[in-house]
Amino acid sequence: MADAIFADPRLAALYDTFDGERDDLEPYLALAAEHGVRSVLDIGCGTGTFACLLAARGVQVVGIDPAAASLDVARRKPHAEEVTWLHGDVRSLPPLQVDVVTMTANVAQVFLTDQEWAATLQAARSALRPGGHLLFESRRPERQAWLDWTRERSSGRAVVPGAGPVETWVEVTAVRDALVSFRWTFRFGHDRAELTSDSTLRFRSREELTGSLAAAGFAVDDVRDAADRPGAEWVFLARRPG
Repeated sequence: MADAIFADPRLAALYDTFDGERDDLEPYLALAAEHGVRSVLDIGCGTGTFACLLAARGVQVVGIDPAAASLDVARRKPHAEEVTWLHGDVRSLPPLQVDVVTMTANVAQVFLTDQEWAATLQAARSALRPGGHLLFESRRPERQAWLDWTRERSSGRAVVPGAGPVETWVEVTAVRDALVSFRWTFRFGHDRAELTSDSTLRFRSREELTGSLAAAGFAVDDVRDAADRPGAEWVFLARRPG
């Protein structure tokens, strides 16, 4: 089940406002241009920003997400009509043979168990043509990004069309080995009402990620530094051998 921040229509409508300029998408767009990518499967497409950017460049895109509210937001964006939107998870994917499978914005970290992650990698491999690539990012656990997930360091405010002034912040609720749980709070200015969303991410080491990719039948072609957060995240480029 998707977290409330994606699945609650009131929160999904706020997501893009607080998500910033999305500089994190540049490596993905650059790869598509560099390799002449014609088709992409975007796993965990959320509110569809990346899928619509690709569609604007003439790429055939399938975006899949378990949160219907996020997909509703995505369908209202420019070029959304050129994207195939699927509501569900990788188990509901139709047969595909795309050039690239992507998981942007740390989607790779929402798969908490080894079984969930392995199933996702297998689904990505099945959706790729031989020689196609899987591209995803993951935070480096040694950087302990969650230490900055406090109300003092994460608070933001904005006036959101249709919602008015909104204040938001995030706070860590638990750290258990490689699992970090946290809560987003959204306070609406007109009536001071609050909505919350609880999430958990898994922080895998580079060795774990590399090993899981090999076990799923991928060859790792490159591990790059995330351009928007140097030293904080890896961007993995893995290939389905053909």
